Formats: sequence, C-alpha cells, structure tokens
Amino acid sequence: MPRCATCREQSLFLVERFLEMMAAERNASPNTLAAYARDLEDYAGFVALRGRAVDEATEEDVSAFVASLADLGLARSTQARRLSAVRQLHAFLYGEGLSAANPAQHVESPRKARALPKVLGAEEVERLFARVRADVAAARTEKARCRALRLLAMLELLYATGLRVSELVSLRAGDVDEQAELIRVWGKGGKERLVPVSPAALAALAEYRAACASGAKKGRLESAGFLFPSRGGQGHVTRQRFAQELKALAARAGLDPARLSPHVLRHAFATHLLQNGADLRAVQLMLGHADIATTQIYTHVDMQRLRQAVVRHHPLAAEES
Repeated sequence: MPRCATCREQSLFLVERFLEMMAAERNASPNTLAAYARDLEDYAGFVALRGRAVDEATEEDVSAFVASLADLGLARSTQARRLSAVRQLHAFLYGEGLSAANPAQHVESPRKARALPKVLGAEEVERLFARVRADVAAARTEKARCRALRLLAMLELLYATGLRVSELVSLRAGDVDEQAELIRVWGKGGKERLVPVSPAALAALAEYRAACASGAKKGRLESAGFLFPSRGGQGHVTRQRFAQELKALAARAGLDPARLSPHVLRHAFATHLLQNGADLRAVQLMLGHADIATTQIYTHVDMQRLRQAVVRHHPLAAEES
C-alpha cells in the first residue's frame, strides 16, 4: 500500500477515536460530530499527501493546511473553525500519549471580522405572522390547515424564545410547562436551560396540537414525543424543511426569501428585546450563549437608538442643542 494511503488510514483511525471521546465525554451533538468528521477527514487527507499521519504532523503541516484553506477562497470564519477542529484533535492525541507533541498549539487563527447579524424589523415580523394566519384561515383541507398551524406554532415559538433551530425542531411535549410558561431546552453540549415562553406562543402550540394530533398523527406524536413529528428518520421536522417553509412564507408575505432563515428570527428575537430595554444578561441566558461577548454583538445593530439616547440624556449634548 502506498505510504500516503497508509498514513490516511492511520489518521482516520485516530480521528475516529477523537470523535468517540467527543461523544462520550463532551456529549457532542450528532451535528457537531458530523462537522468535526468532515473537517478532520480533509485535514487527514492533506497531511497524508505530505507523507505523514496526523500523529506525526508538524507545525509546518498545520500551517500549510490553514494556508491551503485560504488558497481555496474559504471564508475566514470557516478557516478558523477548521483550525479549531485540528487543534482539538492534536490536543487529544498529545494528552492521550498518542503523539509526541502538539503541533497546532502555536498556529495562529485567521483573523475574522465579526459581521453584524441580519435582522428583520418588527413590522416585517408582523407581516410574516399576518401571512401565516391568513394561510390558516384560507386552508381548504385538513392537511393544509395542519401544515399552516404547525408553521404558525413554530414561528411563534422561535420568535418568542430565540431558540436555535435544532433546539426548536427537536422539542418534545414534556419540555413544555404550560402552567409556568417555560420551555426546557437542551442546548449545545447537552446543557439544559429554562426559557420563558409567551401565552401567544403557547396558544398557537395548543391550537396546532388540538387540530392536528388526531388519528395517525396522534399516534406519531405519542410514540415519538416530538412536538413537531415527521415520518422522516429523525422523527421530527428537519431544520432544512423548516427553513424551506420560512422562505416560502417570506415570498408569500412579500419579503425577500434570501433575508429570512431560522437564525435571522433568532437574531430578531434578541435585537427586539434589547431595543425594548431587556437586560443583556437575561438575553444571554435565554439564547444559551456561554459568553456574554457573543450576545453583545446585538447591541451594535441598534446604534442609531443609542446615539439618540445620548443626545437626549447626556448633559453636555443637551447644552449644545
């Protein structure tokens, strides 16, 4: 077997051990594991072409890999994510005594500019709600009405809670406490958090379940336990399907579908809360951000309001005006 093929085979074996550790010890989600697997298989192939397995890689190999990502024209955020995966792999190999050194620890990350999140205005969000409510009223069949009610319930929950789309689609009936108006959410790394939910969102969810959880649909709801069940392999509506339905809704509401995604509604939730005086720490907890610096980016999308506040309330500004 050629040297590069042997190196790749050895590398993939070590990557598999790393992924097993991530699943068992860090409770990494299937989506996270799949992303690591893709990135590290590319890295293993790159190092193998240089005649080494990953446990033999040098700092020069890691730097060359990062440079190759830039040559491919990948975004700096993508480059940084892949380097992060490589760093964690080498830290694992070194920590387990599977390699003599950690060649990635001194390789610098590509500097990435932090883009402001895309946000919908409150009026645009209301147009989405008006359109889906009209779809419910205009539905001619039970199937069409259930689909419209499901979309309304998912839209209400997402805008009321700021959940990640993966958290939303995998919600189970037992995660909703209607009396306390709370939802139990299992976020990144299996971390649990409680998120308050509005009466309007709970009402939309109750209407959807009452109208659509009957017969065969009820059986699927009860067997899988998901709030938004599906016949697919995951047992619930997929992230991709929900994103498609949102874009179609945007088009019907007269909005640019390219501007709408589940993540954009999460941004809208956070931004609109802060615009209306919510505490930054409270928004951090609801979003499930580990670092408040991640939440602070939402404070930059409403700079005009902040400038107006300075003009109105700062004593020197008042004297000048």
